[in-house]
Amino acid sequence: MVYDIIIIGGGPAGLAAGIYAKRALMITLLIEKVGIGGQIIKTHMLENYPGFPEISGMELMQKMEEHVNKFELEIKFTEVLQIKDGGSVKTVVTSDGEIETKTVIIATGTHPKSLGIPGEQEFMGKGVSTCATCDGFFFKDKDVALVGGGDSAIVEALFLTKMVNKVYVIHRRDELRAEKINQEKAFNNPKIEFVWNSNLIAIEGKDTVEKAVVKNKLTEEITELSVGGVFMYVGIKPNTDFVDADKDETGFIITKPDLSTSIPGVFCAGDCRTTLIRQVATAVGDGALAAVSAEKYITEQEQQ
Repeated sequence: MVYDIIIIGGGPAGLAAGIYAKRALMITLLIEKVGIGGQIIKTHMLENYPGFPEISGMELMQKMEEHVNKFELEIKFTEVLQIKDGGSVKTVVTSDGEIETKTVIIATGTHPKSLGIPGEQEFMGKGVSTCATCDGFFFKDKDVALVGGGDSAIVEALFLTKMVNKVYVIHRRDELRAEKINQEKAFNNPKIEFVWNSNLIAIEGKDTVEKAVVKNKLTEEITELSVGGVFMYVGIKPNTDFVDADKDETGFIITKPDLSTSIPGVFCAGDCRTTLIRQVATAVGDGALAAVSAEKYITEQEQQ
């Protein structure tokens, strides 16, 4: 069997692509490595997705999954290892075998970066976390550190203040990149203390985290913060190693206006492509456009 469209990734972009592909009566398969939802399920609260003034990432993705199920989208849980370009038919190589398709939509999203500092991997799951929503409860009434200054970092810092005693926000610059509304909330929160122009250089402890070692970039002064946990929000890396399409220097896939890649018949949607912003709203729009573009590509190929 040859599918019309194979979508790789079960986050907002992949699910939106699935809805549009099924509505176009395309024979469609969605492949997901871990579980439906993507990184957004770790977000405690969204306030900028149209139609939902406040909704958790988990709840929003449950609603999207219900929507997809309405169209009986076929979903397979396995890992994609490679995409072979065979011209009019591509072969998606997975851990469970090979699957043929006319087009592919890559919507594999991203994963958190690591700093590569002493103690980071040693204490992962023992006080070091990349998900405040998942693990915040374990640090009730403790002091914690959070590294980062982007939107995810500040939103999660605000979430942590509901349960922890204090949040040290360690940021390498002297200003934040987060949305202004979230910056304002953070600056006005008495439980948040900013450690500006600083890098986290080590995480120390015995069985669990006890200290965050911070170095000021301007003065080179080293400070030890007594904390029970460290939350890492130091950027993201795209999940694109399995595909040989043209990418930028950091691995994000380069796309044209119709979201096609350098491989004919292969499209890319959501956070794993080069884009100005990475939000659920833009990922959903990408998924819709990629599915429409894939359908158009199939039609054009059949007419030749």
